[in-house]
Amino acid sequence: MTSAHPGLIDRYGRRAVDLRVSLTDRCNLRCSYCMPPEGLPWLPKAEILTDGEVLRLITIAVTRLGVEEVRFTGGEPLLRPGIVDIVAGSAALSPRPRLSVTTNGIGLARLAVPLRDAGLDRVNVSLDTIDPERFAAIALRRRFQDVIDGLSGAAAAGLTPVKLNAVLLRGVNDDEAPALLRFALKHGYELRFIEQMPLDAQHGWSRDKMVTADEILASLTTEFDLTPDPAERGGAPAETWLVDGGPAKVGVIASVTRPFCGDCDRTRLTADGQVRNCLFARGETDLRGLLRGGAEDEEIAQRWRDAMWGKMPGHGIDNPRFLQPTRPMSAIGG
Repeated sequence: MTSAHPGLIDRYGRRAVDLRVSLTDRCNLRCSYCMPPEGLPWLPKAEILTDGEVLRLITIAVTRLGVEEVRFTGGEPLLRPGIVDIVAGSAALSPRPRLSVTTNGIGLARLAVPLRDAGLDRVNVSLDTIDPERFAAIALRRRFQDVIDGLSGAAAAGLTPVKLNAVLLRGVNDDEAPALLRFALKHGYELRFIEQMPLDAQHGWSRDKMVTADEILASLTTEFDLTPDPAERGGAPAETWLVDGGPAKVGVIASVTRPFCGDCDRTRLTADGQVRNCLFARGETDLRGLLRGGAEDEEIAQRWRDAMWGKMPGHGIDNPRFLQPTRPMSAIGG
């Protein structure tokens, strides 16, 4: 059975309105929780969707499938030469989707204004430490100042709220939660801690090494008063707290220990044109073949609906039979 609903609905009544579009699997950092020091075998250029193909799929998602928000991811999406044109084309759609990008911040100082002018609404920037030496140890690149400059550039360009994404690694930067929050508060950024997920290329993730949401919150409360955010969470992945009474907030995306699968509203498109109905899905649905085979928009839309209809109720990390996806995060898109 497949869905006859015009949108991206699954068997459990969830409706996907948030599209994550990976623009490339390549990255200019080598963060230890994502990929090995030597990098990965990158997708051949011929397999990557062209700018026109990306825009066609976004157009189908927005105009036929009810997608309301598009976030560009990677790899590192700022490495995509056509990103400004892709953003501009997406911003020209009617209805206009909300547009954001998740980036490591390298190159953002240069691209913030062109992206804003193209129609980008805001950015999420990954920053796991405010110590340059620790940054180099985690990312294996001395690009800390480039990230800081990118954050400043995004804020100056009005790509707000600027959100920070931080992953704490046991024995590496797990003492840094309060310092990261102080940094975010000082600069007016919104901080989100993310539990490390089993999406590394090395398949080295283990639950006992992961810094949990409870540990993160316990660390923060040594310096800050946190109260639950009264605002409706909806399908947002982050559970948020008011800091010292607000209005500043801090969030934790606890995909492992506090899963929010029941409210998931996301659909994902890889750089090579595969639909993934869950970040941890073991299977994919090929849209690139339809695109290049001459399929009409409605045929592509129906294939996408069918892919989402089969979404599982949850990611299953707690199931003893859980298998990590074959693709790592850098090839899936965040």
